[in-house]
Amino acid sequence: MPATPYDGLYKQLFSHPAMVEALLRGFVHEDWVAHVDFATLEKPNGQYVSEELLQRSDDILWRVRLNLPDGRGEWLYLFLLIEFQSKTDPWMALRLLTYVCLLYQDLIKSEQVEPGGKLPPVFPVVIYNGKARWQASVEVADLIAAPGSLARWSPRFRHHLLDEGRVPEEALKRLSDNLMARLIELETHLPDDPVILETTRALIRLLKGSGFDSLRRAFTVFYQRTILSKLNQGQTIQMPKDLREIDTMLAERIDEWMEGLRQEGRQEGRQEGRQEGKQSEAARMLGRLLKLRFGALPGWAEARLAQAPLEQLEGWIEAVLTAESLEGVIGPEA
Repeated sequence: MPATPYDGLYKQLFSHPAMVEALLRGFVHEDWVAHVDFATLEKPNGQYVSEELLQRSDDILWRVRLNLPDGRGEWLYLFLLIEFQSKTDPWMALRLLTYVCLLYQDLIKSEQVEPGGKLPPVFPVVIYNGKARWQASVEVADLIAAPGSLARWSPRFRHHLLDEGRVPEEALKRLSDNLMARLIELETHLPDDPVILETTRALIRLLKGSGFDSLRRAFTVFYQRTILSKLNQGQTIQMPKDLREIDTMLAERIDEWMEGLRQEGRQEGRQEGRQEGKQSEAARMLGRLLKLRFGALPGWAEARLAQAPLEQLEGWIEAVLTAESLEGVIGPEA
């Protein structure tokens, strides 16, 4: 698959626990989320799983402690897969099942699970940013043609899907302090949309403090490679180095955009004014000719002249000399 502007960007963003927490709190509506101890979020290393699994370019693996109601605590693994393809992968559920099985094999091999013990839960998430709606099933069983009682032998596995383009804007606005919601706004609006400026200012507010230095840098790189590169195609500019500089650049760009719209509106207004002047003069001239030929005009005829476009008025003027009646020029009363 050819490289995209997003290659590595999401992995950089979701290497920060604040983004993972925002994803779960804002976009996973299940009871167990309330029992997650987000302070324990950590990235597994080669001691737990193979480097091959950890280094997949489009996957992010985390683990976090679940504090269960009965007082027990256990690890939950979070497997995030980022999908940037424009088309839905019909086999995504099967791909994720394969990765989860590889993770379990690694945990067994590294003796993170005792013989005869239970494997930890894994929550698989697909984050999809394609324009078209996601079409594939999230259930592996739906991919298998198993008639009758054979269906009970099909593997049971499903993944959570976050289709960014299908999240209602009202839902994003309600999540005013959620970093994942702000990222989705950046993904789903055009670069020169005023929403981008509002989102940028929200990120500046949410990412205050030295604890977010690395995540601020990650968002800055995201802006540089996606939003700003699209806004300034073909131009050589000095890329801003932080979110505040990006805010200033976007504000200036929005001001330029709005001024361009105002100038365009004034130009169209002048053109419309000239067009309206020509239409008014043609209607006045045609009215005089019609009165000379056919006498005083009824109200419906005067109204028709006032509403007719310039091209039609010019055609009627040519017809005045040969028509035998008012109706022969402008048609009968409606």
